[in-house]
Amino acid sequence: MSVKGRQYPKSQAGAPLVVFDFDHTLYDGDSGSHLFKWLIRRAWWRTLLALLAAPLFAPMIAFLPTRRRGIGAFVWIGTVGFHRRRDLDELIARYVAKHRDAIRPRLLPIALDVLHRHREAGDRVVVATGAPPELARAILSFVAHEDVPVVGTEVGPRLGAVVATRHCHHEMKLTMLREAGFHGDVATAYTDSSADLPLLRAARAPVVVNPKASRVAMFRAELPPGTPILNWGCPGRAGEPVTPR
Repeated sequence: MSVKGRQYPKSQAGAPLVVFDFDHTLYDGDSGSHLFKWLIRRAWWRTLLALLAAPLFAPMIAFLPTRRRGIGAFVWIGTVGFHRRRDLDELIARYVAKHRDAIRPRLLPIALDVLHRHREAGDRVVVATGAPPELARAILSFVAHEDVPVVGTEVGPRLGAVVATRHCHHEMKLTMLREAGFHGDVATAYTDSSADLPLLRAARAPVVVNPKASRVAMFRAELPPGTPILNWGCPGRAGEPVTPR
């Protein structure tokens, strides 16, 4: 398998399983939010609907128990009128093609180097994200890592739009990884998110990257002593800075 001229060994069934989150881990920002803002801003009436919905649904996004409902409202506004999963896939392709120059610099070089080294070692590497998997794959194609398996939020038609039918989030992320065939213990997990505590606790070697400063104390309390808390070049985020190789 060739990536930018490199040959990666084929992962074996018993190789260490390494899981990367996507947003704020490999990508500087929230890729799904960037996509759905664009979907909403395509039409004045979608923008108006979003403004009317914001007082009720925007505050929900800040809290884990209500986050899915808050995000779901804006996803519905961005896709109402579309009825097939492939409709959203086509919109994702248009969005990524239109914003290549803005998206490419958001891929974090240090993160990609770590991913590359795991692949060189023959590890079973998978990206598990709350974003639609097609979005993460399209963005990773900028650096020729589109062949990395991606497990993400499932979408489908509902209430006249294309919305999340199962969110790859919290405990469900582990469930969806298993269902996708990634069995066995998680050797290493990389993520910024407190919502991924189940994944970090399941990993033999959890690594927190690019966390919010307000979450650092919580990670230190919840994870084993000595768990690395790193910053992979994500501005505005906490963690010990890592020097690029």
